Amino acid sequence: MGDYLIKATAFQGMVRAYAIQSTETVEEARRRQDTWATASAALGRTITISAMMGAMLKGNDKITVKLEGNGPIGPIVADANAKGEVRGYVRNPHVDFELNEKGKLDVARAVGTEGSLSIVKDLGLRENFTGQVPIVSGEVSEDFTYYFATSEQVPSAVGAGVLVNPDHTILAAGGFIVQLMPGADDDTITVIENRISQIPPISTLIQEGKSPEDILIQLVGNENLKILDKLPVTFYCHCSKERIEQAIKSLGNEEIDSMIEEDKGAEATCHFCNETYQLGVDELERLKS
Repeated sequence: MGDYLIKATAFQGMVRAYAIQSTETVEEARRRQDTWATASAALGRTITISAMMGAMLKGNDKITVKLEGNGPIGPIVADANAKGEVRGYVRNPHVDFELNEKGKLDVARAVGTEGSLSIVKDLGLRENFTGQVPIVSGEVSEDFTYYFATSEQVPSAVGAGVLVNPDHTILAAGGFIVQLMPGADDDTITVIENRISQIPPISTLIQEGKSPEDILIQLVGNENLKILDKLPVTFYCHCSKERIEQAIKSLGNEEIDSMIEEDKGAEATCHFCNETYQLGVDELERLKS
């Protein structure tokens, strides 16, 4: 079965929960970006969480995430929508380090411990919603947890993990978001905190064959769980030659003439999927107004 995520509630609606298996999606991002192991983990965690945040939206709404730290990896950017489509890229894909003192990929060193996490939500309104918080650890999950608590005032626990094979392909990837709704009582909060503190690493659970449903049962308990929706998740890029043509057309005739005279054509590569589009002189001539 391909990647998918589960939306659910628990404790009579006092808890909202999401869990995702994202192995194939992260592998596709890795393949297109040619990321090395530590960069793959950072990008994979960001994509995984962004996909779940996209699932919180409706209709044609979409979200853009930018995690910009002071580490060598540079900015990580991800887009997601309510349909389970997500994409992402990292500026410097060839970043890798020795494992950290916990025996894990040193994502914080790659991302950096200073910088910002910004979220832009396009909800189809005149103005986009934008929230921004400082990076608190560079481990990605903790930074998103801080974002929810600070920018959206929703107490949340966010977890995401990526395991990388020796050949740099993705072995397992997945994550969860658990949020407390207004009115959540102390007993419920205590149960959730205890369960989250005891759950094994998410990437390990995915590697062992646990499903998003299994993960939610570990997080909130089977008797409390009410599954609302199951959504396929894929790496999907919205770029196309037509979009590139529109972007070039917007530059104006003078810039297009320069491309024709100096470069004898134009070439553009998508940051997200690394697809390259080429336009010849005749195609550029047709774009002039």
